[in-house]
Amino acid sequence: MKRKSQNTTHKEGRNWSASFWPAFAILVILALWQTASGTGLISKFMLPSPIDVVKSFVSDFPVLMSNAKVTLIEAFVGLAMGVLIGFLMAVLMDRFEKVYQAFYPLIVLTQTVPTVAIAPLLVLWFGYEMLPKVILIVIVTFFPITVSLLDGFRAADRDTINLMRSMGASKMQTFWFVKFPGSLSQFFASLRISASYAVVGAVISEWLGGFNGLGVYMIRVKKGFSFDKMFAVIFLISVISLVLMKLVNLLQKKCMPWEETK
Repeated sequence: MKRKSQNTTHKEGRNWSASFWPAFAILVILALWQTASGTGLISKFMLPSPIDVVKSFVSDFPVLMSNAKVTLIEAFVGLAMGVLIGFLMAVLMDRFEKVYQAFYPLIVLTQTVPTVAIAPLLVLWFGYEMLPKVILIVIVTFFPITVSLLDGFRAADRDTINLMRSMGASKMQTFWFVKFPGSLSQFFASLRISASYAVVGAVISEWLGGFNGLGVYMIRVKKGFSFDKMFAVIFLISVISLVLMKLVNLLQKKCMPWEETK
């Protein structure tokens, strides 16, 4: 009982330390930023102070939320499709070696082309609506899912798989009871990456054409030289990405409760 109490105290202290130091570093950066901008060391035209950014965020909050809604819809649709395609590709490549040999190099090749080079073509082919943005998000999100899941499937314990086969389990049963549960850690790690990529991909695609969204808003305020508003959008995008990653962590805890006991 005493050892358990000591372990709990140690864990709480470690969690407090892990929360304190990032917050402290952010406060130091903000203080240096405010000092550099407020004292005129760096012109506010080039680098608006954090206070100016917060004021712009508050004053433009309704507009930011309206555009953020569009960006989030694009990000969620693209992410959902990217996860689905990534999962199906990983399953097929794990199940059929010929599919792996044929498509894995092509999947890697899709990541060698810069997204800023693909986006104008998608806008040209599919117009300025949501479709080209969703396609771009799928392109940048399905790769981490595919590769991580495939690695997780192939890292399954061979002795456990042989035991399942000796007991008469089918390949589908082996997949659902051995390979899939064993790959969940890799899946959620890649999902955190893909969630942040989805928001960034949506904003990049909006830069190159669109009617609403945070990317479109950034282009508009940039043309008006309102850099404090641009920083407000950057701040909002960062917050959205962090929230999505936190939601993935919560989902992982729900889906993998056994990890909490380790």
